[in-house]
Amino acid sequence: MMLNMLKGKIHRATVVQAEVDYVGSITIDEDLMDAAGILEYEKVQVADVNNGSRLETYVIAGERGSGMICLNGAAARFVSVGDKVIIMCYAQMDQDEARSFKPHVVFVDENNHVSRLTRYEKHGLLEDMA
Repeated sequence: MMLNMLKGKIHRATVVQAEVDYVGSITIDEDLMDAAGILEYEKVQVADVNNGSRLETYVIAGERGSGMICLNGAAARFVSVGDKVIIMCYAQMDQDEARSFKPHVVFVDENNHVSRLTRYEKHGLLEDMA
């Protein structure tokens, strides 16, 4: 049996742009993508902390170091500029791999630059990555 497990997460990033007149997707600073282990064109789930909406889309790499978080196309209607979002990607794992895997969790500062990299521990405790 394969399980869908959290692989990586960007926690409480700020939406910088929302562009309805675009093909679709979410544009993410490539530094954040690397830190969270998210690949370009990978499917992600986006949860808006401000309004509670959740959506699924795919990632387009944004300029490295820009702090860009931009919801494009229809996804732009689910957020407002300035909203805090949680961006999550998942991976399929067998039960043995899932038991030992810990996702990459990226915390950002007010400019959407990496401020802390962690791995989840049991009971919601965090462990910084070396």
